[in-house]
Amino acid sequence: MMKIKKGDKRLIRAWAFYDWANSAYALVISSAIFPIFFEKVTNHNGQDTLHFLGFSFRNTELYSYALALSFLIVAFLSPILSSIADYSGNKKKFMQFYTYLGSFSTMMLFFFKGPDTVWLGILFSVLASIGFWGSLVFYNAFLPEIAEENQQDKVSAMGFAYGYVGSVLLMIFNLSMILHPEWYGIHDGTLPARISFLSVGIWWLLFSQYTFHVLPDNVYNVKPPKRKGYLFKGFAELQQVFTELIHYKALKRFLLAFFLYSLAAQTIFYVAGLFGSKELQLDSGKLIMTILVIQIVGIFGALGFSRISKFIGNIRALQVILLIWIGITISAYFLDKNNPNVEMQFYILGGFVGLVMGSIQALSRSSYSKMLPNDTHRHATYFSFYDFAEKIAIVLGTFSFGVLEALTGSMKSAVLMMAFFFFISMLILATIHDNRS
Repeated sequence: MMKIKKGDKRLIRAWAFYDWANSAYALVISSAIFPIFFEKVTNHNGQDTLHFLGFSFRNTELYSYALALSFLIVAFLSPILSSIADYSGNKKKFMQFYTYLGSFSTMMLFFFKGPDTVWLGILFSVLASIGFWGSLVFYNAFLPEIAEENQQDKVSAMGFAYGYVGSVLLMIFNLSMILHPEWYGIHDGTLPARISFLSVGIWWLLFSQYTFHVLPDNVYNVKPPKRKGYLFKGFAELQQVFTELIHYKALKRFLLAFFLYSLAAQTIFYVAGLFGSKELQLDSGKLIMTILVIQIVGIFGALGFSRISKFIGNIRALQVILLIWIGITISAYFLDKNNPNVEMQFYILGGFVGLVMGSIQALSRSSYSKMLPNDTHRHATYFSFYDFAEKIAIVLGTFSFGVLEALTGSMKSAVLMMAFFFFISMLILATIHDNRS
């Protein structure tokens, strides 16, 4: 492990490179290829009913519930594990564990081929999701330890930009294989997608090694206890941070707003492909291209809004982003599959989603980081509350999508509901006055 001073460009670059490593999962598995693949291979002659664990589900409904379960597990495990990591000084080891869990589980999705192996698809998609989101808790917690406060907006945006570039590069290869399997001598219709899942796991595993080589551990030289009892000390650490957190009004209000707009934004991002496939009946290749556009535009969105925040502040920049989100959700509700221009309209909305998706994630992370108490070393524990808010939001968002689809037979009502959450978030952010953000 290299010893590099806080704020050094090499250290910042190595930290941001983990976004390069893991963002292929976010693109290929979470949003583009796997959800569409899951919907297609579990649908036979218009029948989308699956039997799983003795119950019957619509395929997209089951997928939504599986995602919700993974987020729920991460939400409740992360605060405890994060407090133990802070107490013992082993933050990087926890990040490595989740990375290896996620990358190897992603590789195992190669063996998911259809209804007969649906248990493989559900099991390893849940484990891969746990690995991805669990690693991010510890990754995000390194931000205040590798970058000075005046660098954090730019560094957070750099991470997302690296992630978008890396994921797009791998996605181009995967997309070429899916659209033109004959170029690679492939004749099995499911093989290109399954190879893409394998490639994501390998990409994530290999490129994360540079981050782990450079990233420091135990920055504050925490002395791990000689006796066992990590769990009880972890709970004590968690309780202490929670007691501190509730006394910071700006931090509490930010977490509430973050919870509400994450519920809406993350849910929209996760169901975008399914929405285009089922509601608008768009071609799978075109849907993947739309999601690719989202990634490319996201590079400019993350970097652009980090610059805007310098002039109007993080909170006001986030309010502008939320206003754009409201426009997106209302516009999506009125999309009509019978409109001859619906494909182009979907592309345009995809571009706007890309503009605000990366920016809202980057600014949220750096805003929270800058609001943390200056005298604390418990960054993983503090970020576990940030992560808890995000994951519970996604659980409620994806679960409600599944329920609303089951009740109404349409996703449009749920999409429109997201505008309400964005609006309430804007009002809460208006009450925050923190000169560091």
